[in-house]
Amino acid sequence: MRNRWLTSLAVAVGGSALALTAGAGFASAQPDIGPMVNTTCTFDQAMKAVHAENPMAASYLDASPPNLQFLRQFMASTPDQRVSMLNAVKNNPGADEALPVFTQMMTSCVKY
Repeated sequence: MRNRWLTSLAVAVGGSALALTAGAGFASAQPDIGPMVNTTCTFDQAMKAVHAENPMAASYLDASPPNLQFLRQFMASTPDQRVSMLNAVKNNPGADEALPVFTQMMTSCVKY
């Protein structure tokens, strides 16, 4: 279930939305997962961030209980557990496109 989250998110938000939210230069084979792993945000802050900054991704999350559960579990996990969760989904189809959206949500959530 959680393995499909990033894949489904990538499909839902589409290439143009990702291009707008990811920024330039994310073609690296080894993305920086530090912002996702070390975020101090709560689930509510993360959801407020995605609603404010990426409404298309937010709509998808709102309509997907399994993905909301993955996010809740991720936010409640320790950094080591978060690394394991990200490693479990990193090779899924669409992960390269979805990780920038997830990274943005985890880095901007401190504003909410």
